[in-house]
Amino acid sequence: MGSSSTSAVLSLLSILLLVPWVTSTSVEESFLQCLSLHSDPSSPISAVVYSPNNSSYLSIYRSSIQNLRFLQSDTPKPLFIITPLNESHVQTAVICAKENGLEIRTRGGGHDYEGRSYVAEVPFVIVDMSNLKTITVDIENNSAWVQAGATLGELYYRIAEKSNVHGFPGGVCHTVGVSGFLSGGGYGYMLRKYGLGADHVIDAHMVNANGKILNRETMGEDLFWAIRGGGAASFGIILWWKVNLVPVPPVVTVFNPSKTIEEGGTKLVHRWQYIVDKVDEDLFMRANLELTNTSSGGKTIKVSFSSLYLGTIDKLLPLMNKSFPELGLQREDCTEMSWIDAIKNIGGFPNNTIDVLLNRTLQDKRTYKVKSDYVKEPIPEFVFEGIWKRFLQIEIPVMRLTPYGGRMSEISESAIPFPHRKGNIFKIQYIVNWRQNGTQEIKRHINWIRKLHKYMTPYVSKSPREAYLNYRDLDIGTNNKGNTSYSQASIWGRKYFKNNFDRLVYVKSKVDPGNFFRNEQSIPAVTAW
Repeated sequence: MGSSSTSAVLSLLSILLLVPWVTSTSVEESFLQCLSLHSDPSSPISAVVYSPNNSSYLSIYRSSIQNLRFLQSDTPKPLFIITPLNESHVQTAVICAKENGLEIRTRGGGHDYEGRSYVAEVPFVIVDMSNLKTITVDIENNSAWVQAGATLGELYYRIAEKSNVHGFPGGVCHTVGVSGFLSGGGYGYMLRKYGLGADHVIDAHMVNANGKILNRETMGEDLFWAIRGGGAASFGIILWWKVNLVPVPPVVTVFNPSKTIEEGGTKLVHRWQYIVDKVDEDLFMRANLELTNTSSGGKTIKVSFSSLYLGTIDKLLPLMNKSFPELGLQREDCTEMSWIDAIKNIGGFPNNTIDVLLNRTLQDKRTYKVKSDYVKEPIPEFVFEGIWKRFLQIEIPVMRLTPYGGRMSEISESAIPFPHRKGNIFKIQYIVNWRQNGTQEIKRHINWIRKLHKYMTPYVSKSPREAYLNYRDLDIGTNNKGNTSYSQASIWGRKYFKNNFDRLVYVKSKVDPGNFFRNEQSIPAVTAW
């Protein structure tokens, strides 16, 4: 045994000494021994393995947890956290977790709404990809290779370094991980112009359940289809994504007018439904519904229209006056800027330089619960009145209504696993935030959002009641621990994927028949297909 290999073994043995509850036959010891056996001596994995007794363990564990609901003292924590520095570390983690019956949770930006990238009810290991964040932008070929640990903000920044007329149709929360974003579909303020982020993935590298690295050619078109919107964590660990860039004009226009319900906000949002999916695809107008303070110290509802137009004010105003004159948009309501500045502005950092997009920790961490719906017929005005009454029962409620139409209506429901295309006017994101954590507060706020969701049942999609995977919601159904049945997984699976669920099960059963990559809402593997 060479000196470097001996050093790796000793390093892993030192981790064992930090875990006093380890016995000579424990899974933990066996896992570490496996890591040592498979570790590349030139880059020993021992340097990036953290046990609960390691001084860095908690800080690494907490580093990208965005939902404070999962920082309770009784939240199950991983046996180990691995922060790979190269692809071989990911391969070794998969091989050894599988060999020792441990589940893997793969974490990028940590934005999974139900914490499934860092929480499990069974013994598990976190593979935290945040060190793997290289981005290579190729302007000549309108593409970029993005490592799985990169954030959307980092991708946007690297594109802007090279060009002011190229962009990517991603979201405006810059700390979201690229990999989770793309594997669930992923949308942003250019949704109506260019579709989803996942619609622009043209290649990927991943580690499969056998620890092998695959690319698009070697994984085959079925698996390549599945990981673009079907939840890549069901199939493996993504290492790289290759994406197409999209053209953006040198000048775009941002506007965000708002009205309280006393100022006519209810009628405005009601009218918005009738035009928002039919306007020019260069225009994206999201309606945000939230509480605001009154001058007398009370509370009321504010309706705002957070918007991006891929063009100048001079082109925007005639379009708005024709399609949505009720809003009364004026030149002074609008600001022209570059696309990259618009991303920063809409994302909540108008006064920062674009360097803010590289900051992974600046985004506020909150305690929250989220649910989703899709709307195919305009919601009656009286329903909004009922929403306002419910908003006034809680401290920090929000509803975000994201418009569809445009390019989203042109792409087939089966092009990728994400099926929510033609026929949708808008998507609803329900959010309830709260400041004081604790069991009672969690119950109170979750019960509130469940009641709001139930109230909306007659006015949203049916059979199935559709939901968006990246707004993960365990209320709509979960798997059994270990293996689960097709019928049980179908309860939640058809809400996320509609008829695409069957093809996802077929792919899963073919590429991971042992169901190694699993979680509470992973695609099941079935023996007879």
